[in-house]
Amino acid sequence: MRFDKFSFGSIQIDGSTYEHDVIIDRGEIRKRKKKPSKQFRGQSGHTSLSSEEKIRWKCKRLIIGTGAHGGLPVMEEVKQEAKRRKIELLVMPTAEAIEALQQDGKGANAVLHVTC
Repeated sequence: MRFDKFSFGSIQIDGSTYEHDVIIDRGEIRKRKKKPSKQFRGQSGHTSLSSEEKIRWKCKRLIIGTGAHGGLPVMEEVKQEAKRRKIELLVMPTAEAIEALQQDGKGANAVLHVTC
């Protein structure tokens, strides 16, 4: 997987541009469906990443890119679920998450937020 470009509001992966959050699940790219997390928006003023979303847990490592400025909140339940499943969880701004995926993305899934 080749990350060509990331800027606020868009990410380019393998030559395709996405203007929405993406999920990388065992090498496949999908749109993040954040509707299940919208109910928690009032807690942080932002649609957090919650365990209500269909997080792709079939991995050894889950990398969460929290946006251009690191603004995506990750709910505690997500962190606890990763721990329960013995999955290494990395939470960092999206540019750093992309670097982590490029350096060692084998066995990793990702949630990449493209704004905030």
